[in-house]
Formats: sequence, structure tokens, C-alpha cells
Amino acid sequence: MDTPKQSRRDLKGNVFDLLQSNNFDQALHELLQLPARQVINPLLSFLLSSDEQIKWRAVSAIGKVVANLAERDMESARVVMRRLMWTLSDESGGIGWGAPESMGEIMASHEGLAKEYVSVLVSYVREDGNFLEYEPLQRGALWGFGRVAQVKPHIVQDAIPHLVSFLDSSDATVRGMAAWTIGLLRAPLAKEKLERLLEDDTEVPLYLNHKLERRTVSGLAKEALAAIAETKPSAI
Repeated sequence: MDTPKQSRRDLKGNVFDLLQSNNFDQALHELLQLPARQVINPLLSFLLSSDEQIKWRAVSAIGKVVANLAERDMESARVVMRRLMWTLSDESGGIGWGAPESMGEIMASHEGLAKEYVSVLVSYVREDGNFLEYEPLQRGALWGFGRVAQVKPHIVQDAIPHLVSFLDSSDATVRGMAAWTIGLLRAPLAKEKLERLLEDDTEVPLYLNHKLERRTVSGLAKEALAAIAETKPSAI
């Protein structure tokens, strides 16, 4: 009975070592060589880490591992998505830390899962849907939208009207994530609200390219406005 438990501890320790590696790109490659269905549980547990770098790297790894799993076993990948959704439901009794971020990363990494679950992600920002009222979860949902928008902006265009209201949030990180995401989607209808943020120099965290950065809300709003200005008149 002790051997499987020791094996699980060894696997979790191995995953942790890879998440804190100085060469995370190489570590991701090594993670993908591990059995996907075994490595998912340790990765999900690290979404609760108080170390922001470990948490965000776990998000990145979950995206790659689940996308890789989906290529071989789509139903097992769907099970992971449903687990993440469950943690965000009232029935779970939990908070769902890292769940919307992970869902966004998975959808950014796999076309099929994106098509199946994008409506769920959209529901988290719709007041007539499964709206996430807790601001830390809103940050995660908006970041998840941003990740999808980076590679598949066409599938989240319908969410733009629901994203714009987050620019008025009392939470600076929510405002920043909304500005970043809307900039990626080049949404002209957000111009007025973005312009109001040009004097908001509050610093917020933003995880990009496997690195956690500090950005200002005003800087993100400025970048969003620049992206919108480059949009062709015929574009949405």
C-alpha cells in the first residue's frame, strides 16, 4: 500500500521541480513526456500555490498537457475541463483558484476544446450567465479570455460587450486584465472607457510568455487604444 503513495509523492516532487526550473521551456517539454493522466492531479494542486510563479507555470503546463492529452484521448481531456468547471460552481463549495486561467490556456492550446467550451468561458463574464462575482476569479477569467484572444480572437468576439464593463471595476487588476484583453480583440466600442484609464498608473501583475510582469493600467489601456487605432474600418 505504501508504494503507490510514495510514487505519487515522487511524481508531485518531480512536477514541482520542473515548475521551478530555470529553463521552463525545457521543463514543459519534459512534463509532456510524463503520463498525462497521472501528472494532471499534481498540476491542479499547484494552482493553489502561494508562489505566483509556480501557480502561473502550472497554468501553462496544464494547457499543454491537456491539449496533448486531447490529441490521444479527447474524453479524458473533457474530464479535466469539467473538473475545472466544477470548482467554479456553487455546488463545489470551493473557490476555483486558477480554474478560469487554466481553461483559457487549454482553449488557447487546442482548437477542438476551444470550440466546445468557449461558451462556458463566456458565461463567466455574462451577468445573465454563470457570472463570477468574486474579483480574483474575474481577473482569472479575463486573463483566460486574453490567452484565447492571442491565438483565436474570432471565437471570443461575441464576448466583447460583456468584457467592456470590467473597465469600470473598482479592482485595478480587473481593469488591467480587461484593457489587455480588449486590446487583443481590438474592440472600438471600448475606446471611451479605455481613454478614462490613461491616468490610472496603478501597477498590476500580468503573466506573459511564461513570465510574470508588472504593468500599469494606463500602459495597458494605451496599448489597447493603439491596437484599436490600427484596426481597419471594416473590422469588428
